[in-house]
Amino acid sequence: MPRRASRPAEEVAAVPITGWGANGKALARLDGLVVFVTGAVPGDTADLRIHTRKKSFAEASAIRIVTPSPDRVQPFCRHFGICGGCKWQDLDYAKQLEFKRQQVIDNLERLGGLALPEVHPTLPSPATRHYRNKLEFTASAHRWFTHAELRTLGEITDRNALGFHIPQRFDRVLQVDECHLQPDPSDAVRNFIRARAAALGMDFYDLRAHRGGLRTVMVRTTLTGACMVLVAFGEDRPAEREALLGALVEAFPQLTSVLWTVNGKRNDTLWDLAVHTYAGRDHLVEEFPDGATGRTLRFRIGPKSFFQTNPAQAQAMYTLTRDLAGLTGTERVYDLYCGAGTISLFVAGRAERVVGAEIVPEAVDDARDNARLNGTTNVQFEAGDLRHLLDAAFVARHGRPDVVITDPPRAGMHEDVVMRLREMAPPRIVYVSCNPATQARDIALLNDQYLVSAVHPVDMFPHTYHVETVVRLDRR
Repeated sequence: MPRRASRPAEEVAAVPITGWGANGKALARLDGLVVFVTGAVPGDTADLRIHTRKKSFAEASAIRIVTPSPDRVQPFCRHFGICGGCKWQDLDYAKQLEFKRQQVIDNLERLGGLALPEVHPTLPSPATRHYRNKLEFTASAHRWFTHAELRTLGEITDRNALGFHIPQRFDRVLQVDECHLQPDPSDAVRNFIRARAAALGMDFYDLRAHRGGLRTVMVRTTLTGACMVLVAFGEDRPAEREALLGALVEAFPQLTSVLWTVNGKRNDTLWDLAVHTYAGRDHLVEEFPDGATGRTLRFRIGPKSFFQTNPAQAQAMYTLTRDLAGLTGTERVYDLYCGAGTISLFVAGRAERVVGAEIVPEAVDDARDNARLNGTTNVQFEAGDLRHLLDAAFVARHGRPDVVITDPPRAGMHEDVVMRLREMAPPRIVYVSCNPATQARDIALLNDQYLVSAVHPVDMFPHTYHVETVVRLDRR
């Protein structure tokens, strides 16, 4: 059967870009049709190439900026627009904060149908570059080359890459020479590993054939200057591994932790893999000074631990969460989806008792370790699926909560968990969310019992469209 000829791309000149839509794409309108645009910012006038046209919307790319927006700025990263990250680098940071606030309002009001108080300005990140404490890089034997590279490199003899996946291409990886997301020594470590592995003749992972030597590299850092490097190999080759890791330790003696694992699976997850220590410790320790109590909280971070990736901003968000909880020292607090217990321990100094609940048993082990590390005795943690864990027996064991803090994953709370909250009916709920859409859905299910009394957007990820929101709910 002959293939249908593809429709030629439609180009439209001088289209005003008017706002932001879903997933950080800009918005325009053509004869009443909503157009989602990549490569433009609100206030631009741009020539567009429309590549998808439906009845209710279209998708387009900006092929030329005719008149730049007054809010447009020069991107600072050489990989901008290719690697898929930091998509708002070309937008002034103050405007990023405004759009994130509006995104929160739109979701809570339109999706949730909620009546809101005055929504606070988005809390800016203390740093807008080098703010992340964790990055994961993929090795590939099939490097993605940009058009500029193909024009200038001549004969290509090195197809290895250690960097980030090209959007929507699982088998193509962009070689990243410099990344502005993580502080030193992240770039130096990554570039050293790539060069030394190649010099040793180690093959980089073939993402299609699922075989090869160097597979992934994870770098974790702390605010105190500690650094962990975890190298995952696709196959167990002790001689190659020893040569690479030995050279890494010699070149970077300041590394706190050098770890390795062998991953022969068809995915890059580490949760079910044995991680081995080559040099240093098997964990890092992060420190959070708490100005309100005068304490310095310490958190143990292993290679599989979840920890907020913008630690300086996490401190501010946890302080805000505690303040919104309105604790006086007499309250019993439930911390749902507690992870490694960071929020639990942050609020424990102002509460009578804190009970953390989390589905991942390893995270609960981390939480208990962190409680011991800080000498905090008024916290308790339980592992289990919250849909079943938060039953009458749980409340009987721990007492009915005065305050519930909930910080679920992007999917939000399961409806059964929301129903458990309705049954427990705590006087106050503080809902921390990384997805205002699912947060709006969940709060709508509580709306007849609870009033939204405070909304605080928090920028945890500068130069992206992602926004965290801390919402306080008071029982009507």
